[in-house]
Amino acid sequence: MDDRLKKLTSKNPNDYEPVAKQLIEVPDVELFKRLVENEDFLFDFVKQNVANRMEKYCNNTNYMNLLDFLKYYSPSYEEFIVSVLARYANEDLTDKMLDLLENGSTDEKTYCAKFFSLIKDPLSIELLDKYAFDDNASLSSNCASALAKLGDKNSYNTAVEMLDSEDDFSRLAAVKFLISYGDKQAVEKIVQTMKTSAFSENIAGEIPYLCDLFELYEKNQQDGLYVLNSIINGFGEILSLSQVFDFRLYEFLEYLIRNPKNSQIAIVLLNAADKFNTLTENDEYLFDETKDTKQEILDIKFLLDSIDLAQLYYLADNELNPNSLFVFTALDFTEDENKVRELLSCSHPTIVLRALDVLKQMEAITDQDKTEAMNKLEDANIINIIKAM
Repeated sequence: MDDRLKKLTSKNPNDYEPVAKQLIEVPDVELFKRLVENEDFLFDFVKQNVANRMEKYCNNTNYMNLLDFLKYYSPSYEEFIVSVLARYANEDLTDKMLDLLENGSTDEKTYCAKFFSLIKDPLSIELLDKYAFDDNASLSSNCASALAKLGDKNSYNTAVEMLDSEDDFSRLAAVKFLISYGDKQAVEKIVQTMKTSAFSENIAGEIPYLCDLFELYEKNQQDGLYVLNSIINGFGEILSLSQVFDFRLYEFLEYLIRNPKNSQIAIVLLNAADKFNTLTENDEYLFDETKDTKQEILDIKFLLDSIDLAQLYYLADNELNPNSLFVFTALDFTEDENKVRELLSCSHPTIVLRALDVLKQMEAITDQDKTEAMNKLEDANIINIIKAM
């Protein structure tokens, strides 16, 4: 980090005020570029301080200078830049933003989409629709949010239709759009999509930003628990550990622990206890996390350590049936080989294959088990896998 950037992010007003003033009034685009390039190395509160310092020197004579910063997108400085532009918006600026939304770079389009969530110009709708499902997640999200503010339903309806697509990537893109759009009426259909998607953990990690776990659980206990279970599965590999704060995970797990248990709650708590043991036993998961995130993960682990696991194991076996949303997680924790063996008669090939694998781990698999399973299945690839067990 060079000297001027160090001054801009320092605690001393004598250092940062002259740099912040020059950054805006020149404008110093190169310094802003370096600021964006280094944002991963700065704490959130530092970035917020820098945004406040830059905003202090923006006024009605120099606000157009911010247009030069749009070449370098940053979610950390987006709010400050767009809010200042919206504050002084006029017809000339709005026309420039429309032009950039159509012809600018992806970074410029992303800022402009955010701008039109504040300046609700109907002329922006066609372009916002055009980029509503862009591969760039920030651009797509800003377009969705702006379209919601403008009350336009065209892309929203398209996203709802996309949830029925056979392509999982399209379905995930639709989910992300709907989350950013912010209409809770889509929650139920998103949850149903998650249940049949190869990206269930990704989708589950989006849902609490539209409907938090407490609200989801209150509306439909099973769906709330299934979303939570998928979130737990995704932590450390697919979902960032810092999201425990966004999900209010400690509070929700505490709520489940304090209230009466059923087999589905038991499964989720067993899965959570196992996951957070793994997260805290391996430095690779926590190494790059902030102090606050590390402490929250440890606090959740200690909370889960207070559970009577024996009671949970007893309840969890009730989910060993092919119609349960939690059957695969139940198979991870059962010790009852007879109940596992009963699953071999079901028509779901993935469940059958997993049940055989569990029996093999228990050193309880027999030739009869394999024969029974193969007689139920038609997929030659799965049958070959079973023969090799």
